Amino acid sequence: MRIIESPREGMQALSRFVPTEQKVDYINALLKVGFDTVEVGSSVSARAIPQMSNSMEVLDLLDLSSSRSKLMMLVVNKKGADLVAEREEISCISYPFSFSPEFLRRNMNTTYDDALRMTDYLLNLCTRKEKNLILYVSMAFGTPYGEEWSHELLIDNIDRLQKMGVRTMPLSNVSVPVSKETVSDVYSMLIHDFPCVEFGLHLHTSGDDWSEVVDAAYLQGCRRFDSVIGGLGGCPMADKKMLGNLKTENLIIFTEQSGLGSGIDAEALKIAIELGTKLKNQKHVID
Repeated sequence: MRIIESPREGMQALSRFVPTEQKVDYINALLKVGFDTVEVGSSVSARAIPQMSNSMEVLDLLDLSSSRSKLMMLVVNKKGADLVAEREEISCISYPFSFSPEFLRRNMNTTYDDALRMTDYLLNLCTRKEKNLILYVSMAFGTPYGEEWSHELLIDNIDRLQKMGVRTMPLSNVSVPVSKETVSDVYSMLIHDFPCVEFGLHLHTSGDDWSEVVDAAYLQGCRRFDSVIGGLGGCPMADKKMLGNLKTENLIIFTEQSGLGSGIDAEALKIAIELGTKLKNQKHVID
């Protein structure tokens, strides 16, 4: 199992601006844990997401000397993508794609066709700069906006994206609760139909059903899972009600109970959790 830790998504939901030094200390601690990838920040509008306005400063100060984790950063437009692509430290560029028009409007003030054009731009950019594009398919299990959703619509969009050249697509429910049955159905179809694509799960949850949902995805062949220490954060632009993220602590418990290897340094994780707890105690933007 590959665990992708996202302090970026956790910290973007805090109401108090986290100083650069505090972010650096926290992310440096995460880099010692042994996660496959750590999403360290984003290149987005400082007005829209002020918590991420110092992401490049944070990147400059990270200690990468003893870390085996890949670094990932989120982008939403060409300007930000070009900036991130120039950074040698960044191995992965993430982009929040969706076939939900309302999500795209709320989250990035863009359209479906523009999101497809952006995806094509990112694919070419990543090829030139030797980066990996991680295309998050947001609202992959339905939307709260009364829009059309079906397995067929999901498959059609995945097929279109993989024909464009996308090879890594974590699926996210964002603010829509998802059942183990839906997760099982979706991953069984996609992993069977698109063997050249790596699918992941970026689960938002506020209840105790995380275990059966993670288990359902794993049993169908999903091996890439995103999480955030303390379950902090969510997508503040998507809806008035935010679901928190899958807790890293819970995901580690799942790997231990299932007899799976995680490559996690338990002592380093304990230190990171202590720092993450301090961040979690900050009030969220949206209650």
